[in-house]
Amino acid sequence: MQTNDSLVIEELAFAYPDGNQALFGVNLKIKQGERVALLGPNGAGKTTLILHLNGILASGHGKVFVAGKLVDSTDKAALKQIRSKVGIVFQDPDDQLFMPTVGQDVAFGPYNMGLRDSELDKVVEDSLSLVGMLEYKDRPPHHLSFGQRRRVAVATVLAMKPEILVLDEPSSNLDPASRRELADILRSLNITMIMVTHDLPYANELCERALILSGGVIAADGKTSDLLKDSALLKKHRLELPVGFTL
Repeated sequence: MQTNDSLVIEELAFAYPDGNQALFGVNLKIKQGERVALLGPNGAGKTTLILHLNGILASGHGKVFVAGKLVDSTDKAALKQIRSKVGIVFQDPDDQLFMPTVGQDVAFGPYNMGLRDSELDKVVEDSLSLVGMLEYKDRPPHHLSFGQRRRVAVATVLAMKPEILVLDEPSSNLDPASRRELADILRSLNITMIMVTHDLPYANELCERALILSGGVIAADGKTSDLLKDSALLKKHRLELPVGFTL
């Protein structure tokens, strides 16, 4: 396996206990530092795929490798290490922010991985600085705007120094200024990024490569702008550009 691959997926298939087959043999490689948009209609299997990256779901068939390590849900020690390498930023930041202050939220993961004292403080400050939220370190998260909370949620993940940053609908519910501020932050990060989104202009702005997952398989993989210019492809997979948007 190439050492510069952040993610390798081989023949990944998965069915839920009720018999619903969500993935039908996904093969995928993402190189270190790549930014990839994961597009597709609702029910395409995007969430199922993402939850395999850190072992929340165990594959029914196939293999997932993160930074060369096999994601094995039966190996608890290895799984803990894998989960520190795949940071998922959920669509609702309130799913990730639960401590009394912003700083404590960002410290939670590294603390549980064994960091203490000045080393922990540095990780918290560095992570908050990356998202422009250091001055809010001692604030309660619920006093922040939605956009600010999303940036703090990103910081909680960055504090774990992951190999892969996964963002679930990062632009949803953001006003235009917050949307632009988050885009600037994401552009500045030197990290492998997978962005699950229905916001096609945002995908085009931030990700050079895009995948279309549809019906549990990868239906298209290529340069984002090329895929978005293919109106027949978009229509087939229930994807739409905003009215008036041109590439």
